[in-house]
This record gives sequence, structure tokens and C-alpha cells, in this order.
Amino acid sequence: MRFVGTALLFVALLATSCQSIRGPESLESGFYRVRRAAALGLPSKSLYVVDDRDTLQLVVPATGQRRALPSAEFTRLTFYRKEFDVDIFTIPFKIRSARAGVPAQLNSNFNAALYLGRRIDFFHIDQRPVLPTVTHRVVRSRGFGYGIFLGLGSSPINEFVTRGKTSLEYEGVVLDAGLAAIYDARIFNVGLAVGFDHLIDSNRVNWIYQQRPWVGVLFGLNLN
Repeated sequence: MRFVGTALLFVALLATSCQSIRGPESLESGFYRVRRAAALGLPSKSLYVVDDRDTLQLVVPATGQRRALPSAEFTRLTFYRKEFDVDIFTIPFKIRSARAGVPAQLNSNFNAALYLGRRIDFFHIDQRPVLPTVTHRVVRSRGFGYGIFLGLGSSPINEFVTRGKTSLEYEGVVLDAGLAAIYDARIFNVGLAVGFDHLIDSNRVNWIYQQRPWVGVLFGLNLN
């Protein structure tokens, strides 16, 4: 489907552009997993990290073993953590496949959904040059997630999508549900959703899209 390919390209371009957003100058203190922990002489990948700007304090839980890492070694580390994710999304458009003589549709009706899922975030501390002898410290982060969503929306109802069973034209209320994959840009989220709609009024028995799958692009804010 050309519409699906366009949606995927749109999401990819947004995700790429999000990588240029300037990140914070410090890493939030908390539990992280650290790549190459063994090379630092630490027995565990799971560490409590405290960012003191000039040094990173890496603490092994339970043992209290601590390693102070100087700023010169920051860029050699990647931190990551997995979290439960709660978001509210809007689905600006849905792509529906051709059905019952009606061509493929691009619907842009109101939709809002609650998303629950898992997310993994990656953090990399970088030194960006400002002047030949001056650098600016930035924490670059990327997040990816997957989960389920449930929401409320609307869809146009008329004779063409009800097999001629109604002469009315109105916006029907639908319940949305499905699966989503997201890219977490820290400021907002963007992703792809695959779901189905359930029309709640009496025309649901004639609606050609009743509980039929669709593909959509979603946007949202991170409530965590």
C-alpha cells in the first residue's frame, strides 16, 4: 500500500529530525544499565549513577562498590534503562484498505488514546565543540517503545460505508484499540499504530470498517 509506505517515511523523517534536538547537560541520577561495565572493573551492569558534572559516580547496588569516572571517559559510555510507559496519543490520520467497493481511505478525524507499554531509553554523554578550545557537554538520548492503546474517536458514517443501509451523514463515535510502536523524542512521541474501530451505535452491523484493521501515525506527550 502506497499510503503505508508514505506513513513509514513520514515517521522516519520525524525521528531523524528529533535526534538534532539539544539534550540536557547532565544525566538524571538513578538506576541504569551500563555497556562495557566489566571494562570499568565493575561486577554488574546495573548501577546507580550520580552525575556530578565533572565526574560520574557509579555505585553497585547492595555492595556499595563505587567508581568515580572522570569527564574524559564520559563519551566512552552508553547508559540505558527500561521503564513502564504511560502516554496519551492523538492519531491524526488512519489508513483504511479498500473494502466493499469503497477505495482505500485516509481518515483524519479526531482520535485520542491512552497508551500503556514498555520503553527502553539510551543515553550517551557527548562533548560538542563550541570553540577550538571549548566544548559543550550534552546528554543525547533516544527512546523506543511498544505497547497497547485504547481510545475514543470518530469516523464519517454515510450510505457508502454502510452498504446503503442509512441515508444519514454524521460523525459516528468509535472505540479504538490496538498495538503501537513509538519513538520517544523526550519532548514528544511519534510512532505507528495498528488497530481496529468499534462503532458504538446501531449502524455498527452495517459499517464496512467495523473491527477491521487500519494503520495510523500517532503523536503524543510522555506522561512519565
